[in-house]
Amino acid sequence: MNPHSDTLGPDEEGDRSVLRMERRLAHPPAKVWAAITRPEHLAQWFPSEVTLELRPGGEMGFHFPGDEGPGMTGEVTDVDEPRLFAFSWGEDHLRWEITPDGPDGRGSLLTLVHTFGDRFGAPSFAAGWQLCISALGQFLDGGRAEVSRDAGELHEAYLEQFDLGHGEVVDDGIRFERQLVRPAGAVWAVLCADEVPLAGDTAPDGFLADGVSAGPVTVLREPVELAYTVHPKGEVRWELGEGTGYGTRLVLTQTGPFDDAAAADAALAAWHARIERLAGQLLEG
Repeated sequence: MNPHSDTLGPDEEGDRSVLRMERRLAHPPAKVWAAITRPEHLAQWFPSEVTLELRPGGEMGFHFPGDEGPGMTGEVTDVDEPRLFAFSWGEDHLRWEITPDGPDGRGSLLTLVHTFGDRFGAPSFAAGWQLCISALGQFLDGGRAEVSRDAGELHEAYLEQFDLGHGEVVDDGIRFERQLVRPAGAVWAVLCADEVPLAGDTAPDGFLADGVSAGPVTVLREPVELAYTVHPKGEVRWELGEGTGYGTRLVLTQTGPFDDAAAADAALAAWHARIERLAGQLLEG
């Protein structure tokens, strides 16, 4: 297993993201093929229960244990035994390629190409697949396959590897989007610490960054949104919305105007440092 070789980039159209992961397995392609295409084998390591018709155009169903409702659906797009199995899963597309590997060709190189629209969800997807493919290896080895749960360290390592922690300058200010590893309530508690935010009062210190001159709180929706004015003119807004299975998705914005590009860069650096401290605090919790 070598997560450091995993890559994230754009698709050919440039509007979706492509996660590519390669893993060497000490088992022949036919055995790996059975493990990734037979529902009773998928049940040992895949993140959901799967039903499928193993033919191009065949229907697929995905149901997470414990979830109510019909689950998600997909469609088989490619079948070339024992080389290629690909399918859609909701709006995502997964392509599993198997090639003989090793000096005698008795092993396999398994390549997963996951195409999706949520770029900031990439660390969650990569961490999840890393854990699932580790369980696949255990299953192939004849042991008890167990998909372990990431406490957040693997997620944050992928976030750094894919360089997704930096914000950007936008038309009216700066913007950060970051998947966090705890739910909104837990993040809100860390941000507030021992302070209680009140509309009209200065925001608690946890919602501030170095160099930000905070004015009164103008929007307060515990535990998902807080906004306050900044001097001389502008607004900072924290939003904790729906994210991946790890936790909440943070969107932080500061509207300008900024005096110049250097001032905007300074604000980016200050907020990057603040969010990194928050991410560290969430791991400790």
